[in-house]
This record gives sequence, structure tokens and C-alpha cells, in this order.
Amino acid sequence: MSADTSSPTSQSYQRGTSGQSQRLFRVYNLYRIVISLVLTGLLFVDPVQLDQPLRLAEYYQAGVLGYLMLNSAIGLMLVGGLSPGQRHITLSVLLDILIIHVLLFTSSGITNGLANLIIISVAAGNILTPSRMGLFYAALAAICSLAIAGWGVMLHGDNVDNIVRAGSLGILYFGAALILQSITRRMQRSEALADSRARSIIELEKINEQIIQRMRTGIVVTDQEGRIRVANAAAEELLFGMIGNHGHQSRVLPVALLEGLATWKQDPRKRPEPCQVQPASPVIQASFTRLDEENSDLILAFIEDLSKVTQQAQQMKLASLGRLTAGIAHEIRNPLGAISHAAQLMSESGDIPEPDLRMLEIIQRHSRRVNGIIENVLDLSRRRQADAQLVDLGQWLTDFVRDYQQSTSHQDGEPPRISLELPSDLPAARFDKSQIDQVLTNLCDNGLRYSKQQTGRATLTVRAGATTDGERAYVDVEDQGPGVAEEHRNSVFEPFFTTDKGGTGLGLYLARELCETNQAHLALLNGQSPGCCFRITFAPPGRLI
Repeated sequence: MSADTSSPTSQSYQRGTSGQSQRLFRVYNLYRIVISLVLTGLLFVDPVQLDQPLRLAEYYQAGVLGYLMLNSAIGLMLVGGLSPGQRHITLSVLLDILIIHVLLFTSSGITNGLANLIIISVAAGNILTPSRMGLFYAALAAICSLAIAGWGVMLHGDNVDNIVRAGSLGILYFGAALILQSITRRMQRSEALADSRARSIIELEKINEQIIQRMRTGIVVTDQEGRIRVANAAAEELLFGMIGNHGHQSRVLPVALLEGLATWKQDPRKRPEPCQVQPASPVIQASFTRLDEENSDLILAFIEDLSKVTQQAQQMKLASLGRLTAGIAHEIRNPLGAISHAAQLMSESGDIPEPDLRMLEIIQRHSRRVNGIIENVLDLSRRRQADAQLVDLGQWLTDFVRDYQQSTSHQDGEPPRISLELPSDLPAARFDKSQIDQVLTNLCDNGLRYSKQQTGRATLTVRAGATTDGERAYVDVEDQGPGVAEEHRNSVFEPFFTTDKGGTGLGLYLARELCETNQAHLALLNGQSPGCCFRITFAPPGRLI
């Protein structure tokens, strides 16, 4: 089996040659129509005045009219949509050479000015078909010219110099054929190469566009006032919470980035501070540069999601901590279990004074807290990958709230009151049910606990909705607790940070880590009402996890 060794350039050359021949043939046929009209017009002029007596006048007139009708018919077919093939072009050029020689034969012979038109026909044939057929055109024209010159010398007593003239015309035919074939081939190769390179450039531009659109680093091109000219999908998502471009030409950078842009314009060496454009969006870092040093009207901005960098740093830190904890967990748990068990046995004795019982309760409480810290850190070190599925979020939330209320209905003597708000046009979401169940359980536990501390009632609101682009779903968990102090809002997701004396400080961190594993984002919203509102924003359902 032979392999196809034709290169893209040769294929482009062949396609370019065919298309160019068709275009040139249309031009050549227009030229033939003009020549036919001129010859037809000359029929109304007295041949004696032109010093060109016609040998076979009737045949000459019929030939001119037939030539006009032939060229007109071909022109009408081309206008009607005929795509001439190589056979059509070859046949037309052969007919052109033969018909002009017939006109020479019936007029005044080789000395007639029509002989010059044959040179043009031969040249056109070699341009349209730069191959051996072009030499055939020249050979046919030379033979016909010599035959007409010989016929005139033998039968009409023409000057013998006409044969020399016919030979000279033959040399011109072959010279035009060889020269034009060489020039035409070079031009066609150059054109095909240019077309091939143009297509390569277009393909490269498309590849670059796809790469830029799929980059997780946001790229934005703005003017001096911060009006957005171009933005990739990552920038749209980080700045506006949208997937894809939605009329970004009429939008400007968020206020936080405009301030950073103004700072950079004053001192390009100073890097803008990290900022957060929306309460539910991650912290970002912007870097600015001139798009063109000579033309400084446009500015290129790179937007990076700092939560990814922070997450990687924390993962490295906690991975090391997890490995350390896994290594010493057995050594810690044994004495910790012995301490907790001894305290429990002592508390069951009947002759323990009340102050000692309080001390034993402190020992047990802190033993449980230390054991919880160990468990949470071990969970971080052995966390599994998400098994994402496409989920009907409304139905899943309904089942979750029902199961959660049933499992906690007998705690503290009063069932929790959870209000569930679901819109009718809620989009689907893609996530691991067990992991997001763990996140929502943690958020609901915290919300109910703080609501009960603040209002005396365990109340909570779970609200679902869609982002402005309509492609991503989100879930809000809102409590009626005391809220988070302003100075603590940026620290609530840090590991081991807690304002609860009995907490480990890993609950919210674990929740955000599980959300990031599912390509979701957990954020603390800035609400006007008392309490806290945590939002889980899911990835678009079409994105692979």
C-alpha cells in the first residue's frame, strides 16, 4: 500500500491553480467577446478602404459572426454559473486558434493583422494551462500559420517572404509559450504558498484564541479609562461572575481594579494590592502592562485568582502536618484515650467532690477537642477526589433539608426550623453529593448553633438561585446569629482560626477545601441583616471536573 506523499503546499498549489485558471478564463473570454465585436463592426467598413481585400468574403463574414456567437454563448454560460473545467478551457483555446486561422485563410492571408491575435491566444493558453498542452498550442499555431503562408504563395502568388514571416510567428509562439509557462508556474507556486501560509496563520490565530480562552489566568485589554476591549472567559468569570463574553465592549473594570489601574499608571513599578470585586468572588491579583510600547493607548491586564495560590500553599502546609499527625496519631491517641477513660471512671465514683467533678469535665471536654483536631487534620491528609455527578439541585436540597431535620429533630429538645427557598428556573449543578452534603451539614450546624445563641431559636434559611449569566447555580445558607466581626471576615476560612472556644477552627476550612475539590466556591457574603450568609457557587454543569 503506497502512502500519500502529497504535502499541504502541493495540494494548495493544485487547488490554487484550478481556481486561478477559472478566474483567468472568464477574463480571457471577455477579451474574446470584445475582439469579436470589433471584427463584427469592421464588416460594415469597405475592405478597399482598409487596403485589406478579402479572398473569401462570404466565408469570412460567416466566420466572424460565428466567432461572436460562440464567445457570447460561452459568456452567457459563465454568467449563468458554469464552472469551467480544464477540458472546457483547452477546447476553447484550440477553437480560438483554429477560428482565427480560418479568418486569416478567408481574408488576406498571413499578412493580415489578425495574425497578431494568435500570439495572444497562444499566450493565454499557456497561462491557463501551463503544461505540455501549452507547447501543443504553439505547435498547432505555427503549423497553421505556415500552411496559410504556403497556400498563399502557391495559389495566390504571394511573396515568398510570407513563409519567413510565418516562421517568425512560429518562433514567437514557442517563445511566448516557454516564457509564460515559467512565469505562470512561479506565480502560481507563490500564490499557493501565500495561501497556505495565510491559512496557517489563521489556524494559529484560532489555536492561540482557544488557548487564551481556556487559560485560567484572566486576560483583559482595556483603554486608559478602564473600558474593556477584549476579555477571555477566565477574566469574565473572575470579574463579573459570567462565563463567556456578554457585551464586554460597553463595560468597564470593577471599581477595585480601576483603583489598582490608577495606582499603576502613577507608578508602573508598584504592584496593585490584591482585591475582591464582589463579596462572593475570590481574592484576585492584577498586573498591568502596556500592550504596545509605541502605542500606549491600550493596557493589558493579567488577573490571577489568589485563592488558588493560597490553597496550594495551605495544602502543602497541611499535607506536611497531616503526614506528621498520621505518624504520631497512634502515640497521641493512646495516652489521650487513657486520660479520657480515667477521667470518665473517676467521674462515675460516688464520693467525688463537686469541684473535682468540674475539673474532670474540663479534662473530658478538652480531650474530645484534641481528638477532633486530630480527626480533622487526618481527614485533610487522606481526602479523596470528587466523584462529580449532574444533580438536580432543587430536588437534592429538598431531600437534604428533610433528612437533616429528621436527624437533628430530637437534639436540645426542639427541632430546627429551616426555611428552603427554591426558584422555578434553577439550573443543574455538577458535584460530589457526599462531599457537598458534608459542607452543607457543617454550615447548617454552625448556623443553627449561632442562631440559637443569638435569638434562642434554632432557625436557618437555605436559599438557591442562579448567577447573572444563568449558567451556574448557587446555594446560600443564612443564619440569624451575631455575624462575623469586620476584622475577622478575611480570616474565617483560614485553618485553626475560630472565635468559638470549643471549636477546632478547621470546619470552614474543610468546607472550602471540599468546595474547591468540586470546582465550586465558598464565600462569606456582606449582608445588611444580622447574621451570616455563606454562598456556595457551583461550576457550570458542562465543565468537566
